Amino acid sequence: MGASAGDKGLDGLAVAIITTPSAKSAEMLAGGLLERKLAACVNIVPGVRSLFWWKNKIDEAEECLMICKTKLGLSDSLINYVCENHEYDVPEVVFIKIAGGNNDYLKWISESIVE
Repeated sequence: MGASAGDKGLDGLAVAIITTPSAKSAEMLAGGLLERKLAACVNIVPGVRSLFWWKNKIDEAEECLMICKTKLGLSDSLINYVCENHEYDVPEVVFIKIAGGNNDYLKWISESIVE
């Protein structure tokens, strides 16, 4: 059974996307986010090839992608933690609002982390 973002208690759920230079870095950040209850779940996807503008030229890197299930209300705390503990000068941390999904899973996210 699906759910929409407007379902009671599920407003403000989001996915945070973070890239890291290594699996070790991703695991360290994921552990900190989970311990602080800034994320309910973190998926780590190794072997992501990123191409991007950096210092006025196109650059590329092998990275790990972190997919973090969280709440938008925790975004400032999550960003601060990542920026303080990340190896990059300008770490990628972006949020995508969850519009719907498995109601039981969305409820679990909401109940697993506190604002």
